[in-house]
Amino acid sequence: MPAPSLRRSCHRLCLLLPLTVLFAGPAAADNLLEAYQQAYATDPALAQARAELQAEFQDKPLARSALLPHLGAAASVGDNTARITGFGAPISTGYLSNSYSVSLTQAVFNGQAFTALKQADSRIRASAATLIYTEQQLALQVAQAYFNVLQAQAQDRVAEKQEKLLDSIYRQTQANLQVGTGDIIAVNEALASLDAAKANVIKARNAVSVAQRALQRLTHHPVGILDNLGRFEAMGPQPDNMQDWVDSAIKSQPLIHQAQAQMETAHEQVEYNRRARWPVIDLQGIASHELGSPFPGVKMDQAGVSLNLNVPLYEGGHISASVQQAQAQAMASNDHLGSVRDEVTLNTQTAFLNLKDSVAQLGAAKEAVSSAKVSLEGTRKGYEVGTRSIIDLLNTATDYISAEQNYNVAFYNQVVARVQLKAAAGVLTIADLESINALLKKGGES
Repeated sequence: MPAPSLRRSCHRLCLLLPLTVLFAGPAAADNLLEAYQQAYATDPALAQARAELQAEFQDKPLARSALLPHLGAAASVGDNTARITGFGAPISTGYLSNSYSVSLTQAVFNGQAFTALKQADSRIRASAATLIYTEQQLALQVAQAYFNVLQAQAQDRVAEKQEKLLDSIYRQTQANLQVGTGDIIAVNEALASLDAAKANVIKARNAVSVAQRALQRLTHHPVGILDNLGRFEAMGPQPDNMQDWVDSAIKSQPLIHQAQAQMETAHEQVEYNRRARWPVIDLQGIASHELGSPFPGVKMDQAGVSLNLNVPLYEGGHISASVQQAQAQAMASNDHLGSVRDEVTLNTQTAFLNLKDSVAQLGAAKEAVSSAKVSLEGTRKGYEVGTRSIIDLLNTATDYISAEQNYNVAFYNQVVARVQLKAAAGVLTIADLESINALLKKGGES
């Protein structure tokens, strides 16, 4: 029966196992859950973690084997030539010999074997925690990559809007020049801004391509038309208490579970090495048959039982050195656990504050877009009647586009920040991805 902590680890592991879906072809994902399913089925790091856990599961029977009976058999047959002297006339003869034996050995007392059993449990717990962490990190990476694609596509649409806006301003300056109310400087200023906007469109399209390839690297499938975020209500941390999230992270974060299990393994190694000084007692039974040894024609059949004691008295200092080495490694594992706790605490606090900030940032970005749009419309009318310059118009146009770009960043970051906090606390599950996926809508564009 596995230890309670191991059962809890396996239970948490099973939360994501329903996603192990094998895909028949390279179909493109439409939403976040489908993208994660594809990544889950094909991610090499996750496959490696699963294989390593399966390998660690064999540590238990390997350790237990030292306490179970060992049964062995041996046999031999030979063709011999002998010359025997000392018993009268010398004898030279050729003869066949054969022998076979069966032995059974049962450990009665083996201190190191019992410690090895404990180490097997802690190694399995460490490997299980590694697998859970890998799953959660994959979910986080897929979510980030998915929304990076959507954000890049949104910025591409803004870049196209910027090009159209500046093209209309450029045409307006040309028209003003033709009717005598404009000047060539305004035309050149507008043209320079339009050229920069065209370059931004190319840059934005390249960013979309890069983001799609980053998602494709995780899913190992083509990226199609992704479902986009609909309008949603910004949501901060629930509960809205940083210490609650830190406490949850200390309790649930797989990295801490891994470090704790590794620390237990290191301390058990100290005891394992120390027990090398202990006596080993085993019970052995043997039955054997020999023909032709030591003399031709001599036959010997025997059976016996023995209780064997093996006590190491001096191993050249090996035992003492190995104990001291294991003690130093155990101290290092203690420090590593403390370092991991500090890192998890900081990451959780940072993610908590980022999520709280994302709510305010999204609200401010939305207001900034409205204000920038009003400012652009007013400046454009002022330019038409001659109260504002072309520089004023181009600046307000740039401010408006910048406000929309900032809004896109805040819009997608608000959702990603939710996933980041859950991942930092080590409580990210399939239910969290489902809740995010429910915010998506068909049609590609927000």
